[in-house]
Amino acid sequence: MGPDLDIVIVAYNSIDVIGDLLDSIPAAAGDLTYDLVVVDNGSTDGTPEFLGGRDDCRVVYSTNTGYAGGINRGVRAAEPAEAILILNPDVRLQEKSLPPLAAALEDPEVGIVAPQVRSPSGSVARSLRREPSPARALGLNWTGLPFFSEYLTRPGDYEAPRTVDWALGAVLLMSRKCFDAIGGWDESFFLYSEETDACLRARDLGLLTRYEPRSAVIHIGGASGRNRSTHAMLIVNRVRLYRRRHGTRGSWCYFGLTVISEISWLLRGHYQSGYAVLALLMPSRRPPRMGCSDHILPR
Repeated sequence: MGPDLDIVIVAYNSIDVIGDLLDSIPAAAGDLTYDLVVVDNGSTDGTPEFLGGRDDCRVVYSTNTGYAGGINRGVRAAEPAEAILILNPDVRLQEKSLPPLAAALEDPEVGIVAPQVRSPSGSVARSLRREPSPARALGLNWTGLPFFSEYLTRPGDYEAPRTVDWALGAVLLMSRKCFDAIGGWDESFFLYSEETDACLRARDLGLLTRYEPRSAVIHIGGASGRNRSTHAMLIVNRVRLYRRRHGTRGSWCYFGLTVISEISWLLRGHYQSGYAVLALLMPSRRPPRMGCSDHILPR
């Protein structure tokens, strides 16, 4: 018999946060058995040395192949289990938070389960999302209107279990059946939109993403830093994801509305959006690791 869970953590310059996550796992697992693998994506801050000194995980040392690449490598290295728990290094698991996720995954129609995500202060994060659309590309999440807002924003949205289009990828439990059905996570995204893609492709195959608030985790957020390059990846990959799922005409509409949205953020002082606009309009300015600099409409 294999373990109940494979736990895969992808770390990159995570020395300040990953120890607390690793310490939180035993109490979170309860009676569940697990195989814990940490993939270090080429950290230079001492994370590899820190991980090498622990005896509660196996470490896979890798070059930086991106978040999805790290997940896939970790799954390959783990002892096969029927469920795969994917974790960012900057989360903290609450005591016995994993059994409710595993229980929700017993529904054969469910392929992915997401917990309730809280900030360090205890407030509930807006971790549940709607499928991208041109109207939602305008950056009008503040309206709270489903037509315009990709985020689920009402407090009641987070009180009871529900099916969602996709959820924040900081903590996701995925069935092995789902992982195999979608062929693993799409490594071409490198960073951002990979969890959106995974949830939507699973849904295409009839496997739903389920929100389970009986499980709660703390997400610090931003532990690996955010700069103009990563913001450009975030924005370009949103367009890229939409392009892969929709026709050319609709994708050009989504592209144009995203440019307008980023310009509006730039005018409001969000200076990282300036580089995102350049990356959208000038493919040669896109971060090389994205591998999508040949066409204005990213593929």
